[in-house]
Amino acid sequence: MMAAMASVEVKRSGAGDTASFEVTVAEASGATAHSVTLDASQFERLRRGNEDPEQFIERCFKFLLAREPKESIMRSFDVSVISRYFPEFEQEISA
Repeated sequence: MMAAMASVEVKRSGAGDTASFEVTVAEASGATAHSVTLDASQFERLRRGNEDPEQFIERCFKFLLAREPKESIMRSFDVSVISRYFPEFEQEISA
């Protein structure tokens, strides 16, 4: 599985009701950079236990990497759009 080989680094770049993150996905073949936003209410609804937003974003990327190569992940997106492409996202990420 690709996710095990990829390194996902998440840095928070903004606060407020909608948090912003800069995410770098690195593999032997190179790295991709992504700007991701996360609404506080969505985070509260989907997070596991007491995980922080950075851990949640990392899990979102591992979910995506299990389904597509890093180069196919949009460069800029809000977490809410993942379920448009992968309807199982919310159920799996909150389980």
